[in-house]
Amino acid sequence: MRKIILAALAATVALPAVATPAMAQSRHELRRDRQDIREERREYRQALRYGSPRDIREERRELNRARWEYRQNLRERAWGRNDWRAYRQGHRNLYARGNWNAPFRYQSFRPGLAIGRPYYAQRYWIADPGRYRLPPARGAQRWVRHYNDVVLVDYRRGRVVDVIRNFYW
Repeated sequence: MRKIILAALAATVALPAVATPAMAQSRHELRRDRQDIREERREYRQALRYGSPRDIREERRELNRARWEYRQNLRERAWGRNDWRAYRQGHRNLYARGNWNAPFRYQSFRPGLAIGRPYYAQRYWIADPGRYRLPPARGAQRWVRHYNDVVLVDYRRGRVVDVIRNFYW
């Protein structure tokens, strides 16, 4: 019995040490992305001063790509997007689509889009996002089911914050 208790204690102490390198890696990745943005911004300024219109376009594209990658990494770190994916593989019945249809046609939403109230009415709210391993909705945000997709909506403004496509099977 003593060995079991000691093994459990050692596992709980070792677990945070195992989880730390992943967080440090993503922190390092975000820092590297910010450095890339600074470098791309410098190169873009140089192109504005001395480059041709083609160089300017190319550098602007590179700067936008670096910003996009930074935002993606930041979003993945903040939301832990991959947590639910592995869980879904083992619990397929929980994510089964079922016989569910809305009284309106399917539309593909993207973040930042303003949508009408019928799309995020209270009857479509996901009551317990933790059941599906979704991150908790903050403030005036709610996870809403839209056919097979899950949409995070700011219900005060009617804006889409995040979209997870094909969430349900």
